[in-house]
Amino acid sequence: MEANLKTRYNFAVAILLIALLFFFGRLFYLQILKGGVYKLRSETQAIKAQIIYPFRGNFYDRNGNLIVYNAPSYSLQLFLGSFRKDRIPLLAHLLGMDSSEVFNLILNSEKYYRYGDIKILRDLDLETVQKIEENFEYLPGVEIVSESKRIYNLPAKMSHIIGYIQEISKEELETEQYYSIGDLVGKTGLEKTFENELRGQKGKKFVGLLAYGLKTTKFNEGRTDQPVKNGDDLFLTIDARLQIKAEELLEGKRGAIVAIDPNNGEILALVSKPDFDVSQLNGKNFILYYNQLIGDKEKPLLNRAIQSSYPPGSTWKPLMALAALQEGVITENTTLYCPGSFQYGNRSYGCHGAHGMVNVRRAIQSSCNVFFYQVALKLQIERLGKWGREFGFGQQTGIDLPYEKAGIMPTIEWLEKRYGKNRYPKGAVVNYGIGQGEINVTPLQLACYVATIANGGIYYRPHLVRAIRNSLLNQVSYLEVENRNLNLNPKVVEIVKNGMFDVVNVPGGTAFGIKLAGYDVCGKTGTAQNPGGRDHSWFISFAPKDSPRIAIAVLVENAGFGAVVAAPIAHELLKTFFNIQEPTLQIDSTKFFND
Repeated sequence: MEANLKTRYNFAVAILLIALLFFFGRLFYLQILKGGVYKLRSETQAIKAQIIYPFRGNFYDRNGNLIVYNAPSYSLQLFLGSFRKDRIPLLAHLLGMDSSEVFNLILNSEKYYRYGDIKILRDLDLETVQKIEENFEYLPGVEIVSESKRIYNLPAKMSHIIGYIQEISKEELETEQYYSIGDLVGKTGLEKTFENELRGQKGKKFVGLLAYGLKTTKFNEGRTDQPVKNGDDLFLTIDARLQIKAEELLEGKRGAIVAIDPNNGEILALVSKPDFDVSQLNGKNFILYYNQLIGDKEKPLLNRAIQSSYPPGSTWKPLMALAALQEGVITENTTLYCPGSFQYGNRSYGCHGAHGMVNVRRAIQSSCNVFFYQVALKLQIERLGKWGREFGFGQQTGIDLPYEKAGIMPTIEWLEKRYGKNRYPKGAVVNYGIGQGEINVTPLQLACYVATIANGGIYYRPHLVRAIRNSLLNQVSYLEVENRNLNLNPKVVEIVKNGMFDVVNVPGGTAFGIKLAGYDVCGKTGTAQNPGGRDHSWFISFAPKDSPRIAIAVLVENAGFGAVVAAPIAHELLKTFFNIQEPTLQIDSTKFFND
C-alpha cells in the first residue's frame, strides 16, 4: 500500500514537472525567442498595401535601337493617415525649401485625396534622399519610394511621335480605377495611345503600420504580396535617318512631313514643326517648360501632321482624274479646251495659262485648272464625295496617335446643314475640282492617299508601331495591319501615275527639275489658297513609279508655290531615303507656275 502511494506521488510530481517545463519553455519561446515579433504585432494598428511601381515599357526604332528607356528615380511620398503637419518645417529644411511651399504641395493633394499616399516631389537627388532617411523617426508618414523616369536616346526630337507623360489629372482619376493620385500617365503621342501596354502592372507589398506611422517589414511572410509586372516594349516603324533629315528640312518653318511605306502603311517619318524637346517634359522642370509651350503663339504642342487641316490645292487633281476615269465620265483620250479661264454662271474661274486642248495625262502634268473644273461638274458632289471618302478624306485614318482630326469632305448633307436646304452655292463643286473651297485635309491623309495611288489601290491603315514585346513572357507580337482594296482599274491607275510621272520628269511639268535619275519619281504640286494669309505649299510624291518604296506628303504653311518650297524638301528626303549623294537642289522660282 505504502509503495503504491509512493508510486502515485512520484507520477504526480513528474506530471507537474513536465507541465512546468512545458509552461516555462513556452514562456521562453514567446517572450525571448518570439518576443519581438509579437510585440510588433501588438503595436501594429493596420495592414497597408505598399505599392511597387513597374518600369514603363521601352521604345525601339525599326532597326532595334533602344531610343526611350528608364532609370531609377526617387519620389517623396506622404501617408496622410499618419503624417504630422507640425513636422512640415523639418521636412522643408531637409528638402531645402520654404515651409509654405511644402505646405501648399500637401494642401493641393489633400483637396482631392484625404487618405492614403500622396507624392509631393519627384526625382530627388541622392543627398536629399539620405537626409530624409536619416530623420525618418522624426517624420511619421514620410517615405522615399523608388520609381523610374524616362531617359531619351532619340536620334531626332520625335516629340509628336513619342509624346510625354505627366501626373494623372483629377478628371482622369474619376474614370480610371487603376491609378492613384500622383501616378504618371501618357498624355500625348504613343505614350498615350499605348498607355495600357506601357504602364505595366503595379505590385503590392503588404506591411503592418505602427501607431507612430512607421512600417514593419513583411506581413504574413510576404505570402499575400502581389508581384510587379513591367510595361511592354514598343518597336516603331520610324526610319531614323529619314526622320532626322525631315526635321532638319522643316526647321524654322511651320508645317508637316509624312513619309509612308506604300506596301504596308508603316510610317517612315512624321514631323510637325514647330516642335518641342520631350526630354524637358520629364522631371522637376515639367511645369515651367510646359507653361512655356502653352504660351507659345507658334503652337509647338500642335501636331500639324494629324491635327491641322488645309485645302489640298492641286494635289487633289490626281483624285479627280481617278474618279472621273473610274466613273467613265472621261477616258484617257478625252480632251477638254482650256482658254485660260472657265465661265460658270456669273463667275470666271482662272487657270495658270491657256493650255488649249488637253487630255487627262497632260492636265495632271500642267495642273490645268480648267480641265478639272469641267471634270468636277461632270462628277458632281455625290460622286466626288464618294471617291474622296474611298481615299480616306473626311474621316480619321486610324493612325496609332491620339487626337487625330478628320478634316472635311463636303457632301450634299454637309452643305445643306451649313447653308440650308437647296441654298448651298451651286458653283462650290467647281472649286472642289481643284481642291479648294470647303475641302480640308491633313498631311497624313494626303500621304495615305498618294501611297494608295502608288501601290495600285490598297489603302493601308498608317501606323507607327509594328510590334509589341510582352515583358513577362519576352514574346514579340507583330500587329495586324488593316487594309482595304479600292478595286481600282489598273489601267486607270497607270494613266494617273503617268501624269504624275510627267509632273516631275517631262518639260512643262509643274515640278520638272526635281527628278532623280533612275528612280522614276512621281509627284504633284499644290499651292493652296489661304484666306488668312500667304498660300500654303504642298507636294506629294512616290518612287519608284512601278515598284514604289516610299510615299511622301510635304506641307509648308504660308510658303507660296508648291514647286518652289515643298517639292525641293521632298526631293532631299528621297535622296536621303535612296542614299543618293548629289548637291542640294537649287530652285529658280521664276520658272514655275503658281501651283
